[in-house]
Amino acid sequence: MILQETYTLSNGLEIPKLGLGTWFIDGDQAARVVRDATTIGYRHIDTAQAYGNEAGVGEGIRSCGVAREQMFVTTKLAAEVKSFAEAASAIDQSLQTTGLDYLDMMIIHSPQPWEEFGGDDRYFEGNRDAWRALEEAYDAKKLRAIGLSNFRAADIDNIFAACSVEPMVNQVLVHISNTPAELIAYSQQHGMLVEAYSPMAHGELFKNTIVAEMAERYGVSLPQLSIRYTLQLGLLPLPKTANPDHMRTNADVDFEITEDDMEALQKIEEIRDYGNASMFPVYGGA
Repeated sequence: MILQETYTLSNGLEIPKLGLGTWFIDGDQAARVVRDATTIGYRHIDTAQAYGNEAGVGEGIRSCGVAREQMFVTTKLAAEVKSFAEAASAIDQSLQTTGLDYLDMMIIHSPQPWEEFGGDDRYFEGNRDAWRALEEAYDAKKLRAIGLSNFRAADIDNIFAACSVEPMVNQVLVHISNTPAELIAYSQQHGMLVEAYSPMAHGELFKNTIVAEMAERYGVSLPQLSIRYTLQLGLLPLPKTANPDHMRTNADVDFEITEDDMEALQKIEEIRDYGNASMFPVYGGA
């Protein structure tokens, strides 16, 4: 069962192959959601400073009845934090907010502040400074792994040119109809595991009849097909849900998509409009 399987990061740390995303899950619901997930068998929870639910996630981890060392908790350094001092303070704040002695992983949420995402300024110096703070927290064992999110090739190069600890993951938007093959390959070539957030394309895939028909042919739901797709690409999917029934079905992905169908899914027309989720990046490549 996928909930019992792991990948191994470049530093030797094991990370569960399926995680629970918590974007848009309110802080007052987060503890219950985490407890529900751990009861079902999830051991990997993904949050962020920007989500405003770190406290609830931490409460859920502390109260779920699963030993802390069996859980994997990721949070993200806010995209706007681009100095060493701010990053060091923000790392400590996440530890305080979650009430945890350590975090399994922290990643830089974006190479650019969200309001400037896609602009000309890549914030190279600020990202190097933020990375140095993550390295120091990693060396101090506050963090067991560190990584990136939404980083393109040039942003990755910038970190690797100056780092003493290499990034272990790059978390990016990947789903059927948006598979940035060049960026995935580039990240993997640099020893990073690629995590796939929003594998359901913020719900937009429900509108695609071709994908729906394929899911029906396999006798699975559209989310199950989407999650299996990312797993067969060697990625780590992070589907978001607060519904325990959906948590269960999202983890029931012990089937195989044929090579021909995988190829067809990679050629599905790209989604251009994500509605209310349009602030998040869409990559066509590295």
